[in-house]
Amino acid sequence: METAIEKALGVMLENWDRLKKSQVDDAEEDANQFEASFYVLIEQIRAWFTRLEETPQSLDDAVLLPEMEKIVQRLPGELILNFETELELIVDGETRVEDEKYD
Repeated sequence: METAIEKALGVMLENWDRLKKSQVDDAEEDANQFEASFYVLIEQIRAWFTRLEETPQSLDDAVLLPEMEKIVQRLPGELILNFETELELIVDGETRVEDEKYD
């Protein structure tokens, strides 16, 4: 697995663990850190896809790539659907429009 993806995955998994254990006072900050790290991972994967000689044409093909299989194996079950949704957008050449956040 590419180093940048491996590092982003590690940070995201650490933030997920922190979020799962967070107390009420820290929950919002932990959730924000997790969300940010999840999308950093997705952007690293998007950049990696642009360098592939032959890109997958479907989500099913994408998850069969050895690199993506390794990621899916390490993801908690609760995150697999979110990951596959983002991966499908990458395969389709789409970029998620981030909703505006209001404070």
